[in-house]
Amino acid sequence: MELNTVKGAAGARPDRKRVGRGIGSGLGKTGGRGHKGQKSRAGGFHKVGFEGGQMPLQRRLPKRGFKSLTGERNFEVRLSEIARLPVDEIDLATLMQANLVSQHALSAKVVLSGEINRKVTLKGIGATAGARAAIEAAGGSVSA
Repeated sequence: MELNTVKGAAGARPDRKRVGRGIGSGLGKTGGRGHKGQKSRAGGFHKVGFEGGQMPLQRRLPKRGFKSLTGERNFEVRLSEIARLPVDEIDLATLMQANLVSQHALSAKVVLSGEINRKVTLKGIGATAGARAAIEAAGGSVSA
């Protein structure tokens, strides 16, 4: 079997309508478009959502919600990931080098997930109340 010999089953692809080929074809004169009106004319399509001049649905409904563009650039880091880092002083650049946050990160926050048992200092990184307590209990500190 060759790709150029592959064909669909008989009747799988019906012949296209050949419009405007005379009165005997059944699709002569108006070519199946009827008489007059927007849809009978070439290029006679309206915009998506257009309702004939009536206020469209997407404009009748109220706007809702807000999606912050900076929200995608704020990251959470687990306490267990902080414990695995080989350095004692941790800032945003350190987290970027360790691939814990994206290179496009604006901010990071440490959340209480796992445990830490060594002294670390967080600089310029936020921490939840539980994470802060765990870091301070291990002898570390969190500074803004």
